[in-house]
Amino acid sequence: MRSFKGRGADFMVGALPPGSTAVCGSGGGNFGQAIAYAARRHGLRAEVFVPASMSPVKLDRMTALGATVHKTHDDPKAMATTYAAEKPERILVADGKDARISEGAGTIGVELLRSRVDIDTVVVPVGDGALATGVAKWIKAQRPDVRIVGVGTSAAPAMAESWRAGTVIEIERRNTFTAGISISKPWPEAVTRMRDLVDDMILVADAAIVDTMHLAARTLGVLLEPAGAAGLAAVAGHDVPGDVLAVVLTGANADLATYSELTVR
Repeated sequence: MRSFKGRGADFMVGALPPGSTAVCGSGGGNFGQAIAYAARRHGLRAEVFVPASMSPVKLDRMTALGATVHKTHDDPKAMATTYAAEKPERILVADGKDARISEGAGTIGVELLRSRVDIDTVVVPVGDGALATGVAKWIKAQRPDVRIVGVGTSAAPAMAESWRAGTVIEIERRNTFTAGISISKPWPEAVTRMRDLVDDMILVADAAIVDTMHLAARTLGVLLEPAGAAGLAAVAGHDVPGDVLAVVLTGANADLATYSELTVR
């Protein structure tokens, strides 16, 4: 499914109690695909609530994986939570809320340390925090000296501000260009884990992400989604400490039409 999010969703859905019939969730696209993938693998229905502006590429892939997709102009997270609460056999699968989803994403931390490169700092995109906290949990247990730097978008700074304050702060996102990391209100559980495990947070602007997407395409031959380029944009534009940095590049479900519309500053 071309997204790391399937790891955590599959781990959580596979552990659901007998009698569960459907999993419900929301997301910018990759997590919706993860829910659909995990539900189909375990014989359950998938109900996914997404923004009305959802990328057609991701929408098509969620549907192809068997999900029933509900497009909404309201808050998809709130809609999924309410829908799941209506019947006990519907299980809410919430990115960032459940630790098992973070643990699935944390396998990336296992893979990084297996490389046997003496990493000083790991730079990770942050939306709801599942990836960053999962990777950090494993790496800190093995190498507590390694710094974990989370990267968010300045157009949606809710998680960064919540991390700094130590409590949930709701900030309406200005746009959905970096849909995968653009949230307006993090889960309290995610903020707690972020505070415990992430050493620093950096915010990057959309223009820097656009430049980095082009840079990755030209030099690495990788077509990154906007959210997936955030970590590389932070390294390119900020003085991130460390002699050896590992940057997690996520999201291989880029909408090619988006690339044709991007311009480099």
